[in-house]
Amino acid sequence: MGIFDAIRGEFVDIIEWTDDSRDTIVWRFPRHDNEIKMGAKLTVRESQVAVFVNEGQVADAYPPGMYTLSAENMPILSTIKGWKYGFDSPFKAEVYFVNTRQFTDLKWGTQNPVILRDAEFGMVRLRAFGGYAIRVVEPVALLRELAGTDPHFRTEEVSDYLRTMVIGKLGPAIAAARVPMLDLVTQQEQIAGKIATALNLELREVGIEVSKFVIENISVPPEVEAAMDKRTQMGVLGNLDQYTQFQSANAIEAAADNQGGAGEGFGIGVGVALGQRAGGQPPAQQQMPPPLPQGEQWFVGANGQQLGPFDRAALGAQISAGTLTRDTLVWKTGMAQWIPAAQAPEVSALFATTPPPLPPRS
Repeated sequence: MGIFDAIRGEFVDIIEWTDDSRDTIVWRFPRHDNEIKMGAKLTVRESQVAVFVNEGQVADAYPPGMYTLSAENMPILSTIKGWKYGFDSPFKAEVYFVNTRQFTDLKWGTQNPVILRDAEFGMVRLRAFGGYAIRVVEPVALLRELAGTDPHFRTEEVSDYLRTMVIGKLGPAIAAARVPMLDLVTQQEQIAGKIATALNLELREVGIEVSKFVIENISVPPEVEAAMDKRTQMGVLGNLDQYTQFQSANAIEAAADNQGGAGEGFGIGVGVALGQRAGGQPPAQQQMPPPLPQGEQWFVGANGQQLGPFDRAALGAQISAGTLTRDTLVWKTGMAQWIPAAQAPEVSALFATTPPPLPPRS
């Protein structure tokens, strides 16, 4: 092999890319120090676009197909390089393959709740999450605005940017729909379409399009869900009086299954009460006499001890027993201090009506 054959081997003569990943948007052909030979074969597969960049300037873009690089099918690059006469000369240029298929594994979600005003619940905080798909519609614009000179531009490098834009459009789209919170599930598809349209208006300048946008769920915070569950439970129960009657009827049936007079009596009593409630009459209540008035309660201080409380009759018994004398201290509620029994009119009157103690037997 001669020296010219060795030099010729340094030239790139086949340019192609087979994507073995699921997240690569732009891939730069690894030319390194090799030069691309005029007459080299360029293979651009479906869902790909090949973009030639010469000295930082986009030269040519090729849709799917197979090409033989020559001055005829490289008009812009040939003009830049001065190959107007089609002479065979190698050249150096960067080749970027742009993936134009749909990328469908992108997710979004609200990190913080979106605060909105609802006609029924007032101010509410909503959370939402879902997914979306994107694809490149303007490869040259993508290279200029986002990818730049990145040799391996992936979806993760643009997902945060897109997620921020989605959250920014979510609140206005829900508010503009003017749909009650409980009816949002019926309008999720329409709201998602409005968000996708708003996103595409801004993404057009960077060469990306949101081809599919999905809202999987719109929810409220856990404490609000708990309150709504209680409200739903009350709605299921309906009229609480009717629910109480239903439970009582079940109790009657259970009592009837209990053999014996006690079960029968209980069933009859509950049945009468239910009948009165069904007829609009309050259940009969047994009339009970009021409590007897409480008499005076006296305390006696005898031999250094507090005795009592005693009523009038019990005080008379203490006098008869000799425990209570005219000099014995007594007290009742309302008195400031203990006083001798002779100074208490209620107690001193008992000494005249109470016989003295019996004399001892001889």
